Amino acid sequence: MIDSHTHLDFCEPPDAELVARASREGVSRIVTVGTTGASCRAALQTAEDFPQVYAAIGRHPNEATGFDDADLAELEALAAHPKCVAIGETGLDFYRDYAPRTDQERAFEAQIGLARSCGKPLVIHTRAAEDATLSTLESLAGGVRVILHCFSMVSRVEECLAHEEWWISFAGNATYPKADALRLAALRVPAERLLVETDAPFLAPQAVRGKPNEPANVVHTARALAVERRVPYEELEAAVERSAAAVFGW
Repeated sequence: MIDSHTHLDFCEPPDAELVARASREGVSRIVTVGTTGASCRAALQTAEDFPQVYAAIGRHPNEATGFDDADLAELEALAAHPKCVAIGETGLDFYRDYAPRTDQERAFEAQIGLARSCGKPLVIHTRAAEDATLSTLESLAGGVRVILHCFSMVSRVEECLAHEEWWISFAGNATYPKADALRLAALRVPAERLLVETDAPFLAPQAVRGKPNEPANVVHTARALAVERRVPYEELEAAVERSAAAVFGW
């Protein structure tokens, strides 16, 4: 199984413990995601330390205040690292407006350009900003592989699937008892474009809900999706591993 989106630097246990526990659960690769310059550097360091860990390099929309050419230059330099497999997470978050919308938009557009120039997929965060996020992607991200992280746009799933280079990733909230609409959306996603993630330490799946999340727990979400899709876990596991290889290029 692949944990396509986690934040190892936000988790309390040491990286070695997190990676070892994930390996014991059959998690063969982990993508740890940067949200600031410091966390991007931490992600790359962890990726250097553990062969099964890779990094995504980006500026989260909540961290986009004052984003400028120097910030973009820093991301460009970090993205050149051989273990950087994606750009992001980036996008738009209008839920709490931690950063001015104009700064979020500037950072988002710059990272779309970076993903295009370096040929790496773009990891998308969107919250209370579906229309603006999708409009920006449709306008600027043609030909760029896109990962819709922690998918929540259940009413827009068909619209998203119409873009053949967009992948859809489901997190632990897809296992929650009231998440029927999210699970129905997961049924619509072709196996070759399906990803599973933890977004650790957030969104622990139902089996361990109330505890800090970690990469080992991605198997709980994957098992729930296998049940929903009425396929053996091993079949879904193999499909997700192929899907991740296609989008990340490892």
